[in-house]
Amino acid sequence: MPAGSRRRITILHYSAPPIVGGVEVTIYHHACLLADSGYEVHVIAGRGESFHPQVAFHLLPEVDSRHLEVLKVKEELDRGKLSDRFVRLQEHIVDLLYAHIASTDVLIAHNVFTLHKNLPLTAALHHVLASGTLGGLRTLAWHHDLAWKEPHYAREVHPGYPWDLLRQAWPGVIHVTVSEARRSQLAALYGLAPEAVHVVPPGVDPAAFFRWTSTTQRLVKAYHLLDADLVLLLPARITRRKNIQLAVQVLAALRQQTGRDVRLLVSGPPGPHNPSNLAYLNGLLEMRRALGLEEAAHFVYELQDGGHSMVPDDATMSDLYSLADALIFPSLEEGFGIPMLEAGLVRMPVFCSDIPPLQGTGGSDVYYFSPTADDPADIAAAMGQRLLADPAFRLRRRVMQDYSWAGILRAHLQPLVEGREESGT
Repeated sequence: MPAGSRRRITILHYSAPPIVGGVEVTIYHHACLLADSGYEVHVIAGRGESFHPQVAFHLLPEVDSRHLEVLKVKEELDRGKLSDRFVRLQEHIVDLLYAHIASTDVLIAHNVFTLHKNLPLTAALHHVLASGTLGGLRTLAWHHDLAWKEPHYAREVHPGYPWDLLRQAWPGVIHVTVSEARRSQLAALYGLAPEAVHVVPPGVDPAAFFRWTSTTQRLVKAYHLLDADLVLLLPARITRRKNIQLAVQVLAALRQQTGRDVRLLVSGPPGPHNPSNLAYLNGLLEMRRALGLEEAAHFVYELQDGGHSMVPDDATMSDLYSLADALIFPSLEEGFGIPMLEAGLVRMPVFCSDIPPLQGTGGSDVYYFSPTADDPADIAAAMGQRLLADPAFRLRRRVMQDYSWAGILRAHLQPLVEGREESGT
């Protein structure tokens, strides 16, 4: 079934947003992204509340790990006692689950399969799935914590039912862990090959973390900037003295030398005081076409914003510094070079012309090159060497590419939901 269909997905956990926790954060982003992608998303939890207009929230108090009756049962179970109280609560939860997941296509249950915080819920879910009455339900067991592998839980789990449910691979269930380490632990616990367990990490939301403006988010989406391997920022109006053609040539050389998806982001519009600046822009666009950089050299001015060419405001410019990996500033002449100060505020590496005003600003803390360099490949080689050798740059770019929630949706979550996953990926 293609992404965007009205496939019904139900997410189950003890609690949901706005409760604060790593699992709840994962539920929030998974639910929102899936809903925004066109799925019918439901969340079942014992605590929480509605958090997205397109996500249906179902509050079932007995699902909560802190429900009074659940806590009473857990106190008994921690002592190794299985009582009628457990059975009654389990049977009640069975009825609740049948009522709420009978028409579900995909069930994603977090921690219920391997954690003992609500064993009546675990046993009830096991009963429902084992009954075979739910037809083609696709079940994803999302394992964050493993009760049988945590030393501090050793006194709270005991041989036999229902604790053994937490260390058995239930038939027909697809298993997901949040890290390679957890995969190894779960595979050992279940007696499975590691390749039988999928790894889907949690993520981050750069737009929320950096509080990007809506304009910035449009730019990121339009140019797919989170997919890039390296983003160079040139914050300047499009005028000949800014020497933008050198940055375009360096971009081409850097892409060729590294084999990486390097981008250039030129933020400003044509300068307003010289009619020839439009001709200069057209020449840059022709150079871009000739070098095959249509998907790599981005002139923000080309984007439309309410029928007008986009010109980033101060807040968006600040965002671009948080987004980009390095400043390239190849001006033939400058009075001072304010972008170098702005780059310094965000610890951005600076590559700029060796002209006196910029030398005075950058001192010995930036990399200089001749703005009339005969071979842009030399500049590109120096940039690539310095950036790719920097572990902070490598980690940052890896986070942007591999750990954004939107990227995780595309690479991992949707294939699992749709049954398109490869084993253990």
